[in-house]
Amino acid sequence: MGDSTGRRIVWIDTVDPDDALARTGAKMGRLAEMARDGLSIPLAFAVTIDGFREHVAETGLDETIDRHLDGMDADDSTAVEVAAEAIRASFRETAISPALAEEIEEAYEELSDRCSDLNVPVAVRSSATGEDSSDASFAGIFDTYLGISGAQATLNAVRDCWASLFTTRAVDYRLKRGISHSDMPMAVGVVELVHARASGVAFSVHPVTGKSDRIVIEANWGWGEAVVQGLVTPDHVEVGKADGRILKHDVSRKDIVSAFDFAAGVVVEIPMPTRLRERACLDEEQISAIAAAVLEIESRYGYPVDVEWVVSRHRRPGEPVSIVQSRPVTTAVEQASPSAYDPMVLAQKYIFSAR
Repeated sequence: MGDSTGRRIVWIDTVDPDDALARTGAKMGRLAEMARDGLSIPLAFAVTIDGFREHVAETGLDETIDRHLDGMDADDSTAVEVAAEAIRASFRETAISPALAEEIEEAYEELSDRCSDLNVPVAVRSSATGEDSSDASFAGIFDTYLGISGAQATLNAVRDCWASLFTTRAVDYRLKRGISHSDMPMAVGVVELVHARASGVAFSVHPVTGKSDRIVIEANWGWGEAVVQGLVTPDHVEVGKADGRILKHDVSRKDIVSAFDFAAGVVVEIPMPTRLRERACLDEEQISAIAAAVLEIESRYGYPVDVEWVVSRHRRPGEPVSIVQSRPVTTAVEQASPSAYDPMVLAQKYIFSAR
């Protein structure tokens, strides 16, 4: 089970990166490329696009989708919403075939073993073909489920990720751009949930002014769900590319932290200890490590990127930070006004790890 030759399940650290985008979608394909390039990524496997196509073909979901969307008027928002909800309901009600379910369960148990854990907490992440491409960003449209624990919960989350290919927003986006759902099949990544001391997103250009001389880092204690929900304003750091000098470091008050509840097996928002509420969640060494990773990724891809990163609780100074996602910066940042900077909007578009 641990090799990369499977048709429906592949391991991200062993799958051929040249095939990964086609087999595992944009998010997981880029993770495979970064693993090949020696960057530090979490352990992960993917339920491939072949697995998705087999599921929708064998269960009759293909016919259900076509029945709801054939002849759909893209401008009829009510009809689009009704059709999208009906399709998602069909996905939720349709069981995964026993053979594929067994493969996912076995892979999840192997992931737990490789992490030396029992029922290892994972992020279950949608990874559609064409998602986060440089000319058509679907960032934030599809679902990710954070802090999933147990084989059955993982199966349910995989099915929910498949269903998110048909959120109202996703269906509307494709209809108005003439993109067929069959041209965007959905792979799903099951990724070790790195126990985060801090996490965030970093841009290799300023996401609003477009300045390419600096890296911009948004950082929060724990995982980023509290930021996405608008409960916390993240710390904001700007680092000069030429010399690594910290040009700006705004520390926000952070009253809430997203943490893993081991008893419930979910990520929850809890009060931040008082002593940490107004403390910077990154020190200079951690900032330098994040900036170095972003520079390396931008150099390898040859275009501006935004990068989701995690500083593990177990990381020691000098070790790399964990990279959990990278994508092109697709916003027309050059035309934006500096006064438009809003970390909450950025968190929702360039999600940390949230659904």
